[in-house]
Amino acid sequence: MNTHILDFFDVESLTQPTQAQDTELIKQLAFIPGIKDILMLRQVHALEHATVWVLSEQSGYQSPENQLLAGFSTEQGFYLYGHLNQATLRNAVSIALQRLTSGEWSLAVHPRCGTNVSAGILLAAGLAVGFHLLLPRGPVEQLLGLGLAATMATQFAPDVGTLAQRYLTTAIPFNLAIENVKLTQDAWGKAAYFVEVSWIERASID
Repeated sequence: MNTHILDFFDVESLTQPTQAQDTELIKQLAFIPGIKDILMLRQVHALEHATVWVLSEQSGYQSPENQLLAGFSTEQGFYLYGHLNQATLRNAVSIALQRLTSGEWSLAVHPRCGTNVSAGILLAAGLAVGFHLLLPRGPVEQLLGLGLAATMATQFAPDVGTLAQRYLTTAIPFNLAIENVKLTQDAWGKAAYFVEVSWIERASID
């Protein structure tokens, strides 16, 4: 039986995004340096994922080449790498933002996100240390522990990565406005499209 962490509770009911939640967080956590940049980065990350989902749904991008699409988020916007058309990308970003803020929150999570890889590595390392401490120090027992750690990490990493994306590394981009989509180079000189965004305040709804 293939059991998933997400089967044990209704993750959708844990939090319900609201338009003014990050605006309120900035007010409450203003004493934390860079808090706005952190929150903005989470929203940009979600928009990056949603854009890739939208592109993958379009007929011209349902090909092996689309699997090579990759993104990198910053607090000013995100880079997107791959075989893209600027007008198509601009349209996809607009659609992604509209769908995310209209309730399609699942678009903020993507299975190829680096968060999943990081979660798998951390989970495997944590389990390996745990088994090392719990099991006898004999080589057979320690090898068994490593094997169990790797197996469990492989089993649970996708769900842990999904949870990390949903509640830590992404947020619904209620505060983002699309400013520009342009062909440029990243910090390493690699050609990419950059989707520039700006921050807009959202008033609380009483």
